[in-house]
Amino acid sequence: MQTDILITGLRTRAVNVPLQYPVKTSVGVVATSPLVLIDLETNKGVVGHAYVFTYTPLALKPVQCMVDELASVVCGQPLAPYVIEQTLQARFRLVGNTGLIRMASAGLDMAAWDAYAKVLGAPLVEVLGGKARPLSAYDSHSMDGEELAVRRAVNAAESGYKAIKTKIGYATLAEDINVIRAIRKAVGDSVEIMVDYNQGLTVPEAIRRGQAVAAEGVSWIEEPTLQHDYEGHGKIRQALSVPIQMGENWFGAEEMALALSAQACDLCMPDLMKIGGVSGWLRARALAERHSLPMSSHIFQEFSAHVLAVSPTCHWLEQMDLAGPVVDSALTFKDGKAIIGDAPGAGIAWKQDAVEKYSV
Repeated sequence: MQTDILITGLRTRAVNVPLQYPVKTSVGVVATSPLVLIDLETNKGVVGHAYVFTYTPLALKPVQCMVDELASVVCGQPLAPYVIEQTLQARFRLVGNTGLIRMASAGLDMAAWDAYAKVLGAPLVEVLGGKARPLSAYDSHSMDGEELAVRRAVNAAESGYKAIKTKIGYATLAEDINVIRAIRKAVGDSVEIMVDYNQGLTVPEAIRRGQAVAAEGVSWIEEPTLQHDYEGHGKIRQALSVPIQMGENWFGAEEMALALSAQACDLCMPDLMKIGGVSGWLRARALAERHSLPMSSHIFQEFSAHVLAVSPTCHWLEQMDLAGPVVDSALTFKDGKAIIGDAPGAGIAWKQDAVEKYSV
């Protein structure tokens, strides 16, 4: 491998792209997909691509600015993802490496790993020591109401998905149950159904609803109460027979370790951006293996497929294409499986016309 590859530039662009289906949850609606697109440039012409998702347009410019500021830290440095990640960890130790700082740093980490794999001319999964293989994927839906929930579920089942996630937390438990039963009636018993409360319940209400939802045969209940309430999740887990899923809001493997110490969940699904990029995921997968915890992904499907494929407790890949309008991806889906492909790096490229169209 060449050892004289240096980072020479960091370019960002902010876009706000439309979603086919707004992401409706029990605690709010994500109407569009605000993304910061990152290009990490090197002196050999190799460019690493990545993006971060800011959830709300209010955070779009602050995150972009934070990524831009990181250029002063990495420009002129060798293209060595581990060294870059350690440098950023040290730089932000006093202020606290969380929130928008963690998101921006993770975006840079992903771009560095993408560039590094491209230098080696191999898919990221191979650079991480694995081989591309089909991964089980579930189709991730919103709090859609009964009619749309059924229509999306049928479309997913007809496309070959063997699992579907729907968001619940309606005004009444009866509405939660009606949606689950309607989906089950439409897709049959061969398709798994997961449900996500998006932190919308108190602990007692989560236990009350969870006991009823468990009787409907769901495969997991996700984030039934406030994500940072690990003790509360532990109480819910002890009271219910259905697995508790959480992890998308862990900022770093250190928060994951706290949750696992509290026995807060049966399953885990770190978010690649919040956990700390590819480097952070590698720490998280070690924790999941140590605790024998099935490990799924949260959004960022293009990168997540590569890191899931090298995770010993790999479980499910979440199919939720938040960046599709502006990203060409080598990742494809067939018969409920995610197919990584053989493109170098993470296998993503920008749709330049769309980037300009949705530029902020």
